[in-house]
Amino acid sequence: MRLAGIVVSNFKRHRLRTALTVLSILVAFVLFGYLAAIKKAFEAGVDVAGKDRLVVRHKISIIQMLPVSYEADIERIDGVKEATHASWFGGIYKEPRNFIPQFPVKPEEFMAMYPEFRLPPAQMDAWLRTRTGAVVGRRTADKFGWKIGDKIPIQATIWRPKSGGNTWTFDIVGIYEGAEEETDTTLFLFRYDYFDENRSFGEGAVGWYYIRVSDPARAAQIALKVDETFANSAYETKTETEGAFVKAFAEQAGNIGKIITFILTAVFFTILLVAGNTMAQAVRERTQELGVLKAVGFTDGQVLGLVLVESCIISIVGGSIGLALSWRLVAAGDPTGGALPIFFFPPGELVMGALYVVLLGLAAGAVPAIQAMRLNPVDALRRE
Repeated sequence: MRLAGIVVSNFKRHRLRTALTVLSILVAFVLFGYLAAIKKAFEAGVDVAGKDRLVVRHKISIIQMLPVSYEADIERIDGVKEATHASWFGGIYKEPRNFIPQFPVKPEEFMAMYPEFRLPPAQMDAWLRTRTGAVVGRRTADKFGWKIGDKIPIQATIWRPKSGGNTWTFDIVGIYEGAEEETDTTLFLFRYDYFDENRSFGEGAVGWYYIRVSDPARAAQIALKVDETFANSAYETKTETEGAFVKAFAEQAGNIGKIITFILTAVFFTILLVAGNTMAQAVRERTQELGVLKAVGFTDGQVLGLVLVESCIISIVGGSIGLALSWRLVAAGDPTGGALPIFFFPPGELVMGALYVVLLGLAAGAVPAIQAMRLNPVDALRRE
């Protein structure tokens, strides 16, 4: 009880300084939550990539095309269970800021390759019956208020239609859900046969192939075999795991993980200095008081613990409020308006945040606490 009273009285001594320190820690952990969600958004595709899926792309660049005839050759390779393809469409819905990842695919093959995309059988049948049909993820459908039966105009930026102009019109015949929270439900999928027959150039070409292998342990061996099959051809390939492909695609904008880690390191180092300075000032101002405590029987360990407890309380109060506030703000939705399809505060990062709160408190109070522990009572009482 004596220690609790001493701690409380010290906080009351410089309320403004304590409040500002708590506020700085709070802001740091709000930033931590947002950056954790952003990092997760960029890494989500890598995290949920299938271990039994490979991606075959052009050897030179992911933006160069491959012949559609490669699918049959790939499926004949030993160890390949199935293969399908997709291509980047890159159209615009109404205005450029309405980013939607759009892919022409073979419906049955693509949905079999991605069972985590949950599409009701009736909607799948409608997709197969409707040549201009498209299936969209739940997140995108909710964002734009789309429903089954809507006609959606997409302005071409690459693939202009043969009919002239630059607008493709698709009929929404299905809305797929994600099996997990991390499943991407922003995709806009339409039929490759319709796309291939109506584009003004590039017939018979696809962007890349997805492969499901029978044994994930043989993935590297199968990847090598695929590339050997098309070696010295006009369209040589590079086969890699789906996770590596998604990561390479995302890192075209830079290594997001390293950038975020650098920012967080800088932020927490700065906050460590701020909190450490606050505790150092508190110890200097209370030198005589600490000397009195030692003189009346407080041990070195008790004085050390007193300063560390004060530091941890400041960190825990600011950090806990910051994490809670960050959780609520991130749960409110993607602040970019849709550029980050997967946006949430990962529970694992929340646990790490709680650990950082405690570590920050201990680190900020360590040096002042050791100084207080080493005080000589006689010298401390003599100081003015």
